[in-house]
Amino acid sequence: MADHSFSDGVPSDSVEAAKNASNTEKLTDQVMQNPRVLAALQERLDNVPHTPSSYIETLPKAVKRRINALKQLQVRCAHIEAKFYEEVHDLERKYAALYQPLFDKRREFITGDVEPTDAESEWHSENEEEEKLAGDMKNKVVVTEKEAATAEEPNPKGIPEFWFTIFRNVDMLSELVQEYDEPILKHLQDIKVKFSDPGQPMSFVLEFHFEPNDYFTNSVLTKTYKMKSEPDKADPFSFEGPEIVDCDGCTIDWKKGKNVTVKTIKKKQKHKGRGTVRTITKQVPNESFFNFFNPLKGKSDEDSEFTLASDFEIGHFFRERIVPRAVLYFTGEAIEDDDNELEGDEEGEDEDDAEINPKVGNFGATQTYLLCCTLRLLKMFPTLRQ
Repeated sequence: MADHSFSDGVPSDSVEAAKNASNTEKLTDQVMQNPRVLAALQERLDNVPHTPSSYIETLPKAVKRRINALKQLQVRCAHIEAKFYEEVHDLERKYAALYQPLFDKRREFITGDVEPTDAESEWHSENEEEEKLAGDMKNKVVVTEKEAATAEEPNPKGIPEFWFTIFRNVDMLSELVQEYDEPILKHLQDIKVKFSDPGQPMSFVLEFHFEPNDYFTNSVLTKTYKMKSEPDKADPFSFEGPEIVDCDGCTIDWKKGKNVTVKTIKKKQKHKGRGTVRTITKQVPNESFFNFFNPLKGKSDEDSEFTLASDFEIGHFFRERIVPRAVLYFTGEAIEDDDNELEGDEEGEDEDDAEINPKVGNFGATQTYLLCCTLRLLKMFPTLRQ
């Protein structure tokens, strides 16, 4: 049995523990009064990474409670923002109806169904004076040659290969087009954007109008993009506006032997029992722009997500850039403007990296659009971040 001695009624173990605690406090006070020790501790504290979350954890409960109340307000703001975008969609529908008569006339000029008047064809370029002077000089020297050339100059109907030229000019689209797609796209006469009707779920449809051709019987091919404008219940703070959540294509009624989305391959097959070999033919998918009208469904692997992300970006680009500004992508002016904006941004970054943030307000429209698309696609497809 252990021997517990007592001093004045107090156990000796308790007395010893009190003495040790007292000595520890004195030693701590002495250490904390040492400037070198204090400096070393401060340096370590300064080097500890401070994150917003770590700071929040140090706040009193009463402050955390008020922060939670602010988050409740933020969720309500997100729902108001969603309503704002719904009304923006209504405005887009309204103004689409105002644009459409102009787009219809554009189609008539492109197809040659209507010839523009002299007033409609008049256009003053930036270099008009220089061009006029050069023209006058040329007229004085080669009047007869010019008259002869004008008489022989061909006058094709409308603007040949208008939309096909846009596909060739825009890298995002030309990358999708195979050589065997080109003859088909030369029959493309118009691309339209249709917005969902009032009261219907938010969506838009791309319509590709074709003249009669040797490849399929459809006069119109469609691609429907379904959108959502509401905060995610699980992550309401991620809401940044409407996002495309799904898309539907259409069935292309290919004429016999004209389907460019498949190819026929021959494969030798050996019979297991008899050992004889026979040649079989089978159809397999083929790369083509017209796969755009047959989007992937029901797959969730990383490759599929990347394909869908690209599909959504292309749909947005048709809607926001190609259809509204078609003539500028045909002439290349829109592409040059985009390149100039990009070069300007890059020069600014080279001059002074510290000025990057102040230049955000001058960021090019195309770059802003693509950046927004990229951010939303990364949110929709998290595996693409890896």
